[in-house]
Amino acid sequence: MSSPPVAPPGWSRWLVPPAALSVHLSIGQAYAWSVFKPHLESALHLDGTKSALPFQLAIVMLGLSAAFGGTLVERNGPRWAMTVALVCFSSGFLIAALGAGTRQYWLIVLGYGFVGGIGLGIGYISPVSTLIKWFPDRPGMATGIAIMGFGGGALIASPWSAQMLTSFGGDNDGIALAFLVHGLSYAVFMTLGVLLVRVPRTEDRGSTAPDAPGPASGVQVSARSAVRTPQFWCLWIVLCMNVTAGIGILEKAAPMITDFFAGSSAPVSASAAAGFVALLSAANMAGRIGWSSASDLVGRKNIYRLYLGAGALMYLLIALFGDASKPLFVVCALVILSFYGGGFATVPAYLKDLFGTYQVGAIHGRLLTAWSTAGVLGPLIVNWIADHQTGAGKHGAALYTLSFGIMIGLLVVGFVANELVRPVHARHHIPAPREAVDADAQRQQSA
Repeated sequence: MSSPPVAPPGWSRWLVPPAALSVHLSIGQAYAWSVFKPHLESALHLDGTKSALPFQLAIVMLGLSAAFGGTLVERNGPRWAMTVALVCFSSGFLIAALGAGTRQYWLIVLGYGFVGGIGLGIGYISPVSTLIKWFPDRPGMATGIAIMGFGGGALIASPWSAQMLTSFGGDNDGIALAFLVHGLSYAVFMTLGVLLVRVPRTEDRGSTAPDAPGPASGVQVSARSAVRTPQFWCLWIVLCMNVTAGIGILEKAAPMITDFFAGSSAPVSASAAAGFVALLSAANMAGRIGWSSASDLVGRKNIYRLYLGAGALMYLLIALFGDASKPLFVVCALVILSFYGGGFATVPAYLKDLFGTYQVGAIHGRLLTAWSTAGVLGPLIVNWIADHQTGAGKHGAALYTLSFGIMIGLLVVGFVANELVRPVHARHHIPAPREAVDADAQRQQSA
């Protein structure tokens, strides 16, 4: 596991995205957390803010483990990273199952949030650098295919979790059994990625064969230098604002659509709310491959203008007219989630454009601390305001009007930060001979 498996002659680069998908589809279960929220609140007498804690901690740990583990992933390769992700993510579910079964909520937070969150972070960045090396001609599409799986994980997990809670029961024992099944099933599925992943051979880097990666060229910046540039921090703000806006809806999706139409002539049932979560996952997944592929054609800066500008407009439409029309509410939410997913899938290619491929995986890991911040900020804004509005006697769409206004403001801040992104100054570039020496040293260490 300590040395990355090198592709044999004739290995197709199109086998690498499925390996990445097996990991990302599994850890993408995190986006189905809102299905568990009502049952946990009922079984353990929690409010919305407390029931969001495992999810929030998981996202925090995702960013922190990606940031601190990014260099290790670059050094040890994707198979090592996927193995660590498998162990942590599956173990997190098993610990959470023990917590639910014994009514110890802190164990659910520890397992799903802390241990599972480490698996999320390492698993999320595990294929990124490898995919960019295999697909230097289409980095947006390549990373979009893999990261699409993370967005689409809830498309599977949401109805699956809802069905298990119906069959097992929504009490502590039923939740514990659902967590147990999740942990064991995802361990098997993620093993497929561990066994299948490969890195390109060194000699293939200069090949002109259609199925081989090309040599690294252009600007190359180390991870240590990248975090000292204004470009990195502008992108940090862009990602944080875009993620905050999307995750604010996603984490509370099922209760939110129920609240919006609770007083209407056609209230939303629990099964329909779970279906809405699955739809959001589909939009998240489609945005990751669709918008990231489009960025290869129109450019990263232009595509983020769309994410942030049109995203603010969608939030405004929901705030003004969402409770009057279910189709409008659903369509706007789907567009926001497609931008949310697209932002995640496009940012590795944006980093590659600015900093090169030299340590893009490690740079990406450090940038994901923006996700940690957003993972706390988004749910906190929506849940805290909704809880206080409930205490003030408000209900329905009025629970979310203020938080949606805040989201619009955050998206505007992200839009401005994107406009400030410029090419990286030459003083941060790594000379080509230095890069070659470092690359040779890393290969000798892994041999």
